[in-house]
Amino acid sequence: MNAPARSSPMTRAASAAQGVVSARRGNRISIIAGSGSDGDRRDCYYTRMPSLEVNGQTVHYVQTGGGSPALVLVHGAGGDHTTWMRQLEGLADSATVVALDLPGHGASSGDGCRAVADYAAAVRRFLAALGRGSVVLGGHSMGGAIAQTVALTAPELLAGLVLVGTGARLRVFPRLFELMEKDYAEGVAFVTGYAWSRSSPEALRGGGRRTMSATRPAVTIGDFTACDGFDVMDRIGHVRLPVLVIVGEDDELTPPKYAEFLARAIPGARLARIPRAGHYVSLEQPDEVNHAIRSFLTGFR
Repeated sequence: MNAPARSSPMTRAASAAQGVVSARRGNRISIIAGSGSDGDRRDCYYTRMPSLEVNGQTVHYVQTGGGSPALVLVHGAGGDHTTWMRQLEGLADSATVVALDLPGHGASSGDGCRAVADYAAAVRRFLAALGRGSVVLGGHSMGGAIAQTVALTAPELLAGLVLVGTGARLRVFPRLFELMEKDYAEGVAFVTGYAWSRSSPEALRGGGRRTMSATRPAVTIGDFTACDGFDVMDRIGHVRLPVLVIVGEDDELTPPKYAEFLARAIPGARLARIPRAGHYVSLEQPDEVNHAIRSFLTGFR
């Protein structure tokens, strides 16, 4: 993630579907309180989160929709499944949509990871336990790095990729580590201040701060360490899957040039640039993001 260019501080779904292979009902409840891009409050949905026991850890997730393809969505650093709340709601008519909490995040157990490769291994195990066969794997920011790594290491698990607000290399602004280790709240304010477009309402900005603040500092710092060590620029062109790349035109953390590189490097990749959106494009402009993903998914039916 680039050093920021400006000086201000730097981030539901209907009920879970039944009958998921190997899943058991967890005791966790996800409260998805959606907001429109104008900040207006939408309906709240309460859904009990199923879970899978994966490699000795409990992985919680939310699932909506039904049928094929299955779209599995991975959040970014310091986040949880609510990064995808508008996709869980908006794409349920087009696919089975699954959004998980990575180890150490949200309702899932564990301590997180300090390398993208380790998160990718966890996602591979989750996909195997989920039992949906080849899926379309989507990822935002660090989640996009995880998705790229799964595509390079276990392409047989995937039918396609959706890469949102990410890059083939993710360098982290060094000051972020200093701030988070000294004062976690200040570090969260720093990074989330750069995560949205200038026109984004406070309802969204505040939600981003609360989500990252709820993640343990050691986990979030580990996430950014994982991002800083991620670099597949010399290998990403080996991906031989259908790929959709999405970026907000106002993204300062993973600027459009990152997405443009991915679209050039991956044979046949599509690029969707979304106006009036920053790093959290899936929340700022959900209708445009959902339209791009829905169009992409039609190629898998």
